Order: sequence, then structure tokens, then C-alpha cells
Amino acid sequence: MEHMLSRYQPLALSLFRFITGLLLFQYGVAKIFKFPAIPYFANVPPLIYTAGLIELVLGALLLAGLFTRPVAFILAGEMASAYFLGHMFKTGEPVWLPLLNNGTAAIAFCFSCLYLATAGGGPISLDAMLRKKM
Repeated sequence: MEHMLSRYQPLALSLFRFITGLLLFQYGVAKIFKFPAIPYFANVPPLIYTAGLIELVLGALLLAGLFTRPVAFILAGEMASAYFLGHMFKTGEPVWLPLLNNGTAAIAFCFSCLYLATAGGGPISLDAMLRKKM
């Protein structure tokens, strides 16, 4: 079973990168363009707007697999900041459990992007296509 599935690991990495980028991109679209209209993102403060710009631009780069490693590293840092600033200390007092502070997605994105920063974008990416041309 392991040998059979390991053949698909490079393709799964590309798919994982694509889906992670798509999910981050959708947060950027919701924060910047207000689509879909979500009450939580109706009037975002400047810090959340900046996070939305990062998620929009870097999420698109991650979708395409361009500059995957540095982009994913920056996104991992943004997601760590999002967890600590936007979730854990939102009320002033620390709320440690992610289930109670709604920070589960930020943690998952942080470690997903950290993995992508180390693993790269996979064979179906602009990074791989550019490497072949060189």
C-alpha cells in the first residue's frame, strides 16, 4: 500500500499547495473585495485589511506555485501572527484553546505553509516549469 500511494506523493504536494493557496486567496477576496459578504469582514480595521492584501496576493502566488518557498514562509508567519494577535489575545486576556478562540484555521494554515516552505510547490507549479527552462 505504501509503495502504491507514494508514487502519487509529488502530485499530492501540488494539489495540497493549490488548495492551501485557494483557501488563503478566498480570505483575501472576502476581506478586500467583500465577496462573499461576510458580516465579520464588513468593516475591517487596517491590520486585517493588510492581512487580506497579503492573503490575496501571496495566496494567488501559492495557487500558481510561483516563488512557493518564500511565499509559504511569509504566509506561515502571517498565520502565526493572526493566531496570536487576532485569536489568542483578541479579548486582552489569553484564551489558550483554539476551539475557544476560533484560531484552529490559523494554526492549520500556519503549519501547512511551513510545510510548503520546506517541501516546495511540487511538479505542477510555475516554479517547476521555470526550473525546467533553466
